[in-house]
Amino acid sequence: MRLLCLQENLNKGLSIVSRAVPSRTTLPVTQNVLITTDNGKIKLVTTNLEIAISTWVGAQIEDGGSVAVPAKLLSELVSSLPSEQISISNSNNSTGIEINCDKFNSQVNGTNPDDFPPIPTVNADVVATIDSKVFQDAITRVSVAAATDESRPVLTGIKMELDGDNFTLAGADGFRLAVFKGKLLEKISEKYDFILPSRSLQEINRIIVDQDEPITFSVTPSKNQAMFKLSNVEIVTQLVQGTFPNYSQLIPESFQTRTEVPVEEFQRAAKTASVFARDGSGILRLHINSPGNENPEKLSILSRSEEVGENESQIEAKVEGEDSKIAFNSKYLTDVLSVIKEEKVVIETTSPSSPGVIKPLGQENYIHVVMPMFVQW
Repeated sequence: MRLLCLQENLNKGLSIVSRAVPSRTTLPVTQNVLITTDNGKIKLVTTNLEIAISTWVGAQIEDGGSVAVPAKLLSELVSSLPSEQISISNSNNSTGIEINCDKFNSQVNGTNPDDFPPIPTVNADVVATIDSKVFQDAITRVSVAAATDESRPVLTGIKMELDGDNFTLAGADGFRLAVFKGKLLEKISEKYDFILPSRSLQEINRIIVDQDEPITFSVTPSKNQAMFKLSNVEIVTQLVQGTFPNYSQLIPESFQTRTEVPVEEFQRAAKTASVFARDGSGILRLHINSPGNENPEKLSILSRSEEVGENESQIEAKVEGEDSKIAFNSKYLTDVLSVIKEEKVVIETTSPSSPGVIKPLGQENYIHVVMPMFVQW
């Protein structure tokens, strides 16, 4: 193999595929990047066996071939080289590569490319096309609620539903639920639903953060694999098998108190209170004063710990309904507030023992439900 490419392009390609390189693995070959020549371009491939990422880099190919070399080492090497043309070559009987750039010459040892895990292909028609910015927003808002505990694998996934020109993402971990509804760029004729690994979606999110083009989505008829595709990037992920909870039943249909507060103030107050909640089971107590009382309409956030001390913050609020109090886990509250970018947030509560609803003011496409903590008031 012998080829020429620009350092900038190769560095960008390696940064994309490095997202799928496992930091720890029982299969060392997966810590490599597979480099092949493909239709006048360099194809870079990595996989952690759950997700595989492929990208193409423009190059001048003199001799084709394939090699598998350590991904982290190669990425660090290329990123340190000057922004010049890079020459990559290897002899027919060698598993390593020689890299020459300006006055820098390196030899990188590799492994037999035939030992690299086969990358699954999704031979299916495009199911849907989604605006990458909308999809990025959806993943960001929903993934915070997905479980990280592998004891219930289905909850480590995010359910995706496609119907007409609508899509829905839903994530839950048994203590909270996040649901985002968005629009597809084109209407589809069939309904689809499946569960995507939250980890895979978060890696996809990091890749599409700088993308403006739409992202296309395909799924195998057996619903065991899915592919997300951009112009020069393909991401294949395994799907989670199992039955996702009926999340619509978990969303309260009514409330006793509705409170509007500025997101920035609420987030700052919650973060401050969390400092004192660390040694107190992470409990944040919310007291809501309704209109008509001696006290003005406000939201009070309290936290206390016998060893550390206590904290109270008050925020001016617009309150409809009666006085209310509810306690939330500090992490769950700060997580949802961190992904709401609108100016104001709405909190809907019924009782100290009923789930609370948090959503952006004026936006009906996102809702977050949090189970309360049972405390002594």
